[in-house]
Amino acid sequence: MPSLLKNIVSHNVVPGVMDQQQINRLYRTSRIKVMIAITMGYGFYYVCRLGLSVVKKPLLDNGIYTPEDLGKIGAAIFYGYAFGKFVNGFIADHIDVKRFFLLGLILSIGCNLVMGFSNLLWLAILVWALNGWFQSFGAACCVKSLSRWFSLHERGRFYGMWSTSHAIGEGLTFVFTSALVSYLGWRSGFFGAAIAAGTVCFVIYFLMKANPESIGLPSIADWKQDHGQKSDISKDKKVFSAQLEIFKMPGIWVVGFASALMYVARYAVNSWGILYLQEAKGYSLTEAGKLLGTETIVSIIGAISYGFISDKLFNARRPPVSFLFGVVQITALLGIFVLPINNYWVLLFFCAMFGFSMGGLMVGVGGLLAVDIAPKKAVAAALGFVGIFSYLGAALQEMISGHFIGSSITTVSGIKHYDFSKAIIFWISSAAMSTVLAASLWNVKTTD
Repeated sequence: MPSLLKNIVSHNVVPGVMDQQQINRLYRTSRIKVMIAITMGYGFYYVCRLGLSVVKKPLLDNGIYTPEDLGKIGAAIFYGYAFGKFVNGFIADHIDVKRFFLLGLILSIGCNLVMGFSNLLWLAILVWALNGWFQSFGAACCVKSLSRWFSLHERGRFYGMWSTSHAIGEGLTFVFTSALVSYLGWRSGFFGAAIAAGTVCFVIYFLMKANPESIGLPSIADWKQDHGQKSDISKDKKVFSAQLEIFKMPGIWVVGFASALMYVARYAVNSWGILYLQEAKGYSLTEAGKLLGTETIVSIIGAISYGFISDKLFNARRPPVSFLFGVVQITALLGIFVLPINNYWVLLFFCAMFGFSMGGLMVGVGGLLAVDIAPKKAVAAALGFVGIFSYLGAALQEMISGHFIGSSITTVSGIKHYDFSKAIIFWISSAAMSTVLAASLWNVKTTD
């Protein structure tokens, strides 16, 4: 009896002891806790990733770095993240995701502290590359948790809800970190991120559960009676064998290229948007931060909408919805960067439109489509495989954009002026090609 009580209190229940009502109750409460842990946790992963975007102008104005230097530092995190997401995606399928998730955030906090103390270029490149590697722990752990706790025909909705985490992180960064930097200087952008993320580690530790079976519950497919099309990969195959199969799936490769191009557009706005709004539109750091903060807040609606639309209206088919969201994204980019608009409220509308579309595309093209295609034993590896494309695209964007912007600087009466035209063509063309690739997967099959 004491052993049984201990199991119940710790939620490590004994199979066969609980009735169906108890199983249902524990499943519901555990799923809520998991969603809170991974959504808050991954949101603050982003806070520890985006500080550099906010402090670019102070660093440029103080002569600490050039645009090319910032392009190198910005690319470093994406190279680290790309390869880390690939490797750690494979690792996450084998290990305790709760501990891995916590470890990545703690190490990323350490990188932000170092960035706040130093302005050496070589050290910034090294530390930001390491930060990318540690950041890559997050998504693989979250997606593995989602695939274990939510079934195929509800996964779109809950994946969409979790995907709001990046919008939460971006919104907090663009609004609050921008205000912090405006008052306390560029170093506070890194220190503030580290302190805030440190408090969230406790939330992850107390709420996150690895999978239903770890606390004595049946699998999610059995509990929900929601078994998708069976994979060609035998359930008896080991995890590593299942992971190797994803290299043979053409659909996974197409998702990878589409995601890479989508990430060019995504980080064009996230990484260079504040500088563009300051230099090309004449807004202050705080005003620019509010515009992009609105974009990220609205992306929450886009992420949730994508999940509900694809689950309910398209029977869990993601490509048609990705195409529609891609068209909205291209329209928004034209409004922000091409149309001769300087009215704050009109720009706010286009930023919101971009946020809505990007929130949805992050759900579909950025991960859920790959999760649906891949065998369940290899979902983290599939996400990691797509992730290496995504963040190599983001890294190349940083370097190419930095080169285009840096090579076009002109100085008039001691004031630097930036020409974004070449970079803008690059950004919008990438978004268009991503939309075409996503549409090519119109009839892709999903697996259980």
